[in-house]
Amino acid sequence: MKRLFPILDWLPDYKKSMLWSDAVSGITAGILAIAQGMAYAMIAGLPPVLGLYAALTPQIIYVLMGTSRQLSIGPVAMDSLIVAAGIGTLHIVGVDQYIAAAVFLALFVGVIQVLLGTLKLGFLVNFLSKPVLNGFTSAAAIIIGFSQLKHLFRIDMMQTNKIHILLQEVVSNISETHFLSFGLGVFGIILIKVFQKINKKIPAILIIVSLGTLVLYLTQWHLIGIKIVGDIPNGLPEFGVPSFDKNQLLDLLPVAITLAVVGFTEAISIAKAIEEKHTEYEVDPNQELIAIGSGNIIGSFAQSYPATASFSRSAIQDQGGAKSGIASLFSAGLVLLTLLFLTPLFYYLPIPILAAIIMVSIFGLIDFKYPMKLWKKNRDESLAFFITFIITMSVGIPQGILFGVLFSLLTMIYRTSKPHIAILGKVKNTEYYKNISRFEKDVVIEENILVFRFDAQLYFGNQNFFKKELLNQVELKGNKLELIIINAEAINYIDSSALTMLEKLCVDIKNSGVKIMISGAIGPIRDIIFNHKLIKIIGPENLAIKTSEAVNLYNDGASSSDIQKKISNQNLTVTNVTKSDQK
Repeated sequence: MKRLFPILDWLPDYKKSMLWSDAVSGITAGILAIAQGMAYAMIAGLPPVLGLYAALTPQIIYVLMGTSRQLSIGPVAMDSLIVAAGIGTLHIVGVDQYIAAAVFLALFVGVIQVLLGTLKLGFLVNFLSKPVLNGFTSAAAIIIGFSQLKHLFRIDMMQTNKIHILLQEVVSNISETHFLSFGLGVFGIILIKVFQKINKKIPAILIIVSLGTLVLYLTQWHLIGIKIVGDIPNGLPEFGVPSFDKNQLLDLLPVAITLAVVGFTEAISIAKAIEEKHTEYEVDPNQELIAIGSGNIIGSFAQSYPATASFSRSAIQDQGGAKSGIASLFSAGLVLLTLLFLTPLFYYLPIPILAAIIMVSIFGLIDFKYPMKLWKKNRDESLAFFITFIITMSVGIPQGILFGVLFSLLTMIYRTSKPHIAILGKVKNTEYYKNISRFEKDVVIEENILVFRFDAQLYFGNQNFFKKELLNQVELKGNKLELIIINAEAINYIDSSALTMLEKLCVDIKNSGVKIMISGAIGPIRDIIFNHKLIKIIGPENLAIKTSEAVNLYNDGASSSDIQKKISNQNLTVTNVTKSDQK
């Protein structure tokens, strides 16, 4: 039960001292969820109230089943755009049918996500390296921050997630700036930063929201151009089974898969980025899939359209000091109370104040030092950061993450295809064998012995590199070479292609009159050697525990002791596997 409902794990340890931080951060995020929910629903082509429904049920389900303590679930801009684009291709006539398709889409997306989580496919998130996550986080923060300029300047701007279009829109429309709105927004930003500078425990965002609402109530500035939240529809959603047209099922499948993958990628990227700041819990990707998917499934029965983690609201909850999922319950509770009773209280909430809150919270997540440090320390990984960053800002969030992951994988493949190798020599007056390039003055190089160490798994991608490098070293040794020792301490796997190459190579080396031995092979490698004809080619007597042992056996012409034989030849062959071994 604790695995399916992680709340059972952390709730018993909940302390009263956490309640204030959870309440403040949750209520603040809840206020933003109300405004964003309505705005994002309109982006999706839906009535504003459906955005509030999407900020209610999925969020409550996530608190029960999610593994992140600060993640805020609800409607988001990216998913809203995909919903609008996807359903728009179906040529639906009538608002009711459009709403039905969006609600069913939430059910469809949820089923796919739960299925992926049940099949343990959340491991795919392991390919989201820190540079990729950091590049995504920084780029998404800039995009969302710049998108708020339309509210700060009160200008008309195209809805987009591409930074160059956003900048073009700002430049072309800046002459239409409403200076009173701009002044109120800038004042909100300054006041938040001042409060944070004085003491981070001060509920700055909550204070700004209250002050902004009070100012508009007293001055009635909305009559001269400042936009306010205005009327919020009230009442709870009607519960029922989502209806859909069977003929649209195949048409919605690509949209549902896209939303399921993009939604999870957004959520896990945000959760992982926040997790780095907290040591008290660990995000489980598979459970996150199940939690978010369950929220979408159950939410669809309460008229919710597809929901996932919100970048801005999660940032607000985290920076506001949220300690647990109780913060999200406060957020959902505020949405619920608003739907039932509190609509008039948010009527005068200024939109520029909401924009100020989002911009301060979002830009606080940008780490300017990390990419510079990465560039100095590791150029390959810094390229993954910049590729993710640039493509996320210029093309889109999912595309940026995808290309960042692909670049990271290609870099990893390239490294394993040409791994580090070392030629070892004996350190003077010891039994240690070390890299002659690092210990040039301290090692003795024996002209008749080549000790070759390969620092990676041996597989089809690097088998030719292994063969080429070994033969190059053999050629450098010349006619004096009598013994080759393959130091296998760092080899943890040999695939069938590499094994075939190794067997042929060993035969060729033996036919040339050079003896070959293997030292330091770990258990799984010994199993591979003994389960194939390589053991017959090399001979079990030519397996050694250590390199020094192999050299001594060759030089002295002696045989291994019983204990040496037992250790170096210990393996789990196909013929001697017992039932107990299999267990």
